[in-house]
Amino acid sequence: MMIGPSKALFMDEISTGLDSSTTFQVLSCLQQLAQVSQYTVLVSLLQPARETYQLFDDIVLMAEGKIVYHGPRSCILNFFELCGFKCPRRKGAADFLQEVLSKKDQEQFWGLGDETYNFVTVDQFCERFKTCYVGQNLAMELLEPKAKEHSSALSFSIYSLSKWKLLKVCFARELLLMKRNAFIYKSKSLQVGLVALLTGTVFLRTHLSKDTTHANSYMSSLFFALIFLIVNGLPEMAMTINRLPVFYKQRDCCFYPAWAYAIPAFFTKIPVSLVESVTWTCITYYLIGYTPQASRFFRHLLVLFLMHSTSLSLFRCVVSYCQTAPVSSVGSTLSFIFFLLCGGFVIPPTSIPNWLKWVFWISPMSYGEICLTGNEFLAPRWEKITVSSVTLGRSILMDRGLDFPSIFYWISVGALIVFILLLNIGFAIGLTTIRRTSQALVSRDKLTKLQGADLANFEDMMNKSSMSPRATLYIPNTIGKVIPFKPLAISFRDVNYYVDTPMAMREKGYAEGKLQLLHNITGSFQPGVLSVLMGVTGAGKTTLLDVLAGRKTGGVIEGDIRIGGYPKVQETFARISGYCEQIDVHSPQVTVWESVVYSAWLRLPTEIDPEMRHDFVKEVLETIELDEVRDTLVGLPGANGLSTEQRKRLTIAVELVSNPSIIFLDEPTSGLDARAAAIVMRAVKNVADTGRTVACTVHQPSIEIFEAFDQLMLMKQGGKLIYSGPLGQNSCEVIQYFQAILGVPLIKDDYNPSTWMLEVTSRSMETYLGVDFAQIYSESSLYKDNDVMVKRLSIPSPETSDLHFLTQFPQKFLEQFKACLWKQCLSHWRSPSYNLVRILIVALSSLIFGVLYWQQGNIDHINNREGLFTILGSMYCTFLYTGIKNSQSVMPFVSVERSVMYRERFAGMYSPWAYSIAQLAMEIPYVAIQVLLLLFIAYPMIGYAWTTIKLLWFFYTMFCTLLYFVYLGMVVVSLTPNNQVATILSSMCFITQNLMAGFIVPGPKIPKWWIWLYRIIPTSWTLNVFFTTQFLYDDDKNIMVSGEIIPMMSFAKNYFGYSRDLLPLAAVMLAIFPVFFGIIFAYSISKLNFQRR
Repeated sequence: MMIGPSKALFMDEISTGLDSSTTFQVLSCLQQLAQVSQYTVLVSLLQPARETYQLFDDIVLMAEGKIVYHGPRSCILNFFELCGFKCPRRKGAADFLQEVLSKKDQEQFWGLGDETYNFVTVDQFCERFKTCYVGQNLAMELLEPKAKEHSSALSFSIYSLSKWKLLKVCFARELLLMKRNAFIYKSKSLQVGLVALLTGTVFLRTHLSKDTTHANSYMSSLFFALIFLIVNGLPEMAMTINRLPVFYKQRDCCFYPAWAYAIPAFFTKIPVSLVESVTWTCITYYLIGYTPQASRFFRHLLVLFLMHSTSLSLFRCVVSYCQTAPVSSVGSTLSFIFFLLCGGFVIPPTSIPNWLKWVFWISPMSYGEICLTGNEFLAPRWEKITVSSVTLGRSILMDRGLDFPSIFYWISVGALIVFILLLNIGFAIGLTTIRRTSQALVSRDKLTKLQGADLANFEDMMNKSSMSPRATLYIPNTIGKVIPFKPLAISFRDVNYYVDTPMAMREKGYAEGKLQLLHNITGSFQPGVLSVLMGVTGAGKTTLLDVLAGRKTGGVIEGDIRIGGYPKVQETFARISGYCEQIDVHSPQVTVWESVVYSAWLRLPTEIDPEMRHDFVKEVLETIELDEVRDTLVGLPGANGLSTEQRKRLTIAVELVSNPSIIFLDEPTSGLDARAAAIVMRAVKNVADTGRTVACTVHQPSIEIFEAFDQLMLMKQGGKLIYSGPLGQNSCEVIQYFQAILGVPLIKDDYNPSTWMLEVTSRSMETYLGVDFAQIYSESSLYKDNDVMVKRLSIPSPETSDLHFLTQFPQKFLEQFKACLWKQCLSHWRSPSYNLVRILIVALSSLIFGVLYWQQGNIDHINNREGLFTILGSMYCTFLYTGIKNSQSVMPFVSVERSVMYRERFAGMYSPWAYSIAQLAMEIPYVAIQVLLLLFIAYPMIGYAWTTIKLLWFFYTMFCTLLYFVYLGMVVVSLTPNNQVATILSSMCFITQNLMAGFIVPGPKIPKWWIWLYRIIPTSWTLNVFFTTQFLYDDDKNIMVSGEIIPMMSFAKNYFGYSRDLLPLAAVMLAIFPVFFGIIFAYSISKLNFQRR
């Protein structure tokens, strides 16, 4: 953000994740920009250290949405002294300013001992500020008229570069991203090649003749080519969605206009469309046996290229308006179904109701179908004259309603180009006009006040929710006891950790095959001792915690780790430990209270009754100060729900309710302001005081937070330990240790010891002093004392025994299932973008199907082969594309929940099978609702028989079908590492199910080498049961086929392979597929882990 002509910089919480030394360096740079280059810099910080705070010239102090103080930093403490509050000597001014406004912390700073303290509200502070000289000077400055002539008062250009240069830069970035995503594009090209081989061998030319009978196969193969290249554009949707947040940020900061992003997005995908359409055409054209003329080959290729470009443009356009994955999935599915139904193959133009004929001309599929069929069937080899005195090719086209003059090929090509242009213009307009909504979170108490509740009631509510600064995690007095736990120490000796050397380092000359991240780390964490892991960014703090907690999924770990003197067993350790990750991962659609109750339900022992568990959860929420937002949905980070600091506190609460003996906290104060950090650390200190073993990593603690710890482990870059020992009173032990090293500068008065410690042990200081702090530590008496301690803790006490649990999980399987089902039920119910939208989409698609196929399913209206094909097409579309929509919708939902499941599984909360079965079971009622909508909307409109047996068969068939499609989507997510790969794999599955469903290629027409695939594809059994139960119970029904009257039952058996004899087997197979996919999903969830740590 600093690169460019902007002279005003607004920076929000830029220190999150940085150590205090790095933060100081960054802010020093900003200070120079402000003072030397005359920048205007406004920075919000959460926990600024004293020396960082002193870099600022002005301070803006806010509370409850009001400015309490705005003026020189040097005057702010004087202002509060005038108000009666004084900052203690060793307390950071920034921390004091945060806490003095809080009702729970204000009294400790009262400086007028001879006067009675009364709480000073934010409004009272604001009024006093207006009357002080700083506030009056500010008011006078604001009264001065603004300068109307100034060199920086007016900008004549929104963007820094010319339009041409903006375009060049965006093109370069797009090409770079394509290079970085080469795996996805290579996978798609490989997929095209594989499906092309499958299609070519299914429609192999040796099986096809140039006659009316085999013309349907040629027509089907052309239709399938269009379908495949459209579906193959689906990954573009996932990639565009993932890039939207970055685009919105850069667009709003005037990096570039939307059109500069949209144009490269289109043009850089042209080679992709070309490669995939060339691959498809080169493989299938001569395998299937289309007209062997060069001109027709290239015309065929041109149409497929344009259709693929149209597909990519369509999905990009949909994303620009829908924004999120679930809604984009709905939009793309609706568009696709509309284009497909009106494309001229599933419903011939002659079968579309007269008042809807116009829809045929607004579908890109129609123009693709006109081009491909005309290019093939108007070729010389199809010019055999039929009995009706027209050529065979034109007769075939007339039967399909696609008989257009040759010139329509180029008209259709022009129409496809227009579609591409319109969709990309729509994409640019969507990117320009659509903006993401933001959400501000207001607690219930604050909302009560804002809505006009009187102040007395409000303060009474606040008093009830307030807590003592020394709040503890004890069970309330009504129970009268603490939930028991066993104090345990963790000791570790010579811990090393290796990973494969990254390719970038190898390219720079690093010869070793393994990169060592931890070097012979020896130490211990003891019960009742609050330990802190510190070091500069990249020192290996989180890596060490992950290794000790058993959270690493890769690499090589060496060393001895013991719990209570016994070798660590990961399954047991997970039961008695808690781990608060740096990244807060929670289910977005449950509330704070429900998240904590869920964790307590699954992690507390079975002997804890529900009432005790409820009280324990309540006490934890009060301790972490989440009781005011207990009914707030967690939401997605950066989008809605909880703020960053509330999310962090929820992470801690979720672990605390497990009543662990050992707790690891990775950056528990990251993203929190000074007061919130103090609250969290106060709660953590209380936990340690109960006799638990607590270890934290922190980056930039204040003096107060740093000195709340009892023991320090300090690491330097490279994963080496340079100090492990007590802090001492006012950090005296640490200070004395480092000041004893020759050349280390002395700490200044009232300087933050943690900041000083990081500065004097930095790599640059090591180089300057010519020392190695790790070697100095290894030769010190402190190291020897720690070594003795580790030896002592590595030997179990005689009166103790190794920790052992009779069961792997705290709760029985049924209880695990009930808890998981409870949370899944809440998540589904509160996910309208998933469930409500897919239900609405079924209702809308049912209406579309019903209107386009109005009464064509009435058996009395089916008199010829074309009518039979049309109604079979309605069945095919109804279950296939409704099923695909369900499969696409469930994938992002399962993906989000899978991230939460990884954390919960590591914590040993439940068996993956209990989680999987609950997630599978939760889909059943929503699928049943969709089937009922199809039954009551599409079924009567299409004209299917309204008899009890056929209604029941329809419900059974559609229920099993939609259920196995949902489970298929879940399986795809469980087998793939991310949404992009899942989208590619799912599109492959959809294409195969489409091709082998029995509509595009009837079963008896499939070559014998692919018949096995037809037998195992679920959609083939669905169409079999659907058609058989609707139309093959009427033995007297005849239809006209090629001028002959034959029984429908006989034609269905010979042409499609359907008969009543196969119905029992087909019905059983329909029930087997959901069960099969459900087992695969559960097994994959239990065995596969794509999280890399």
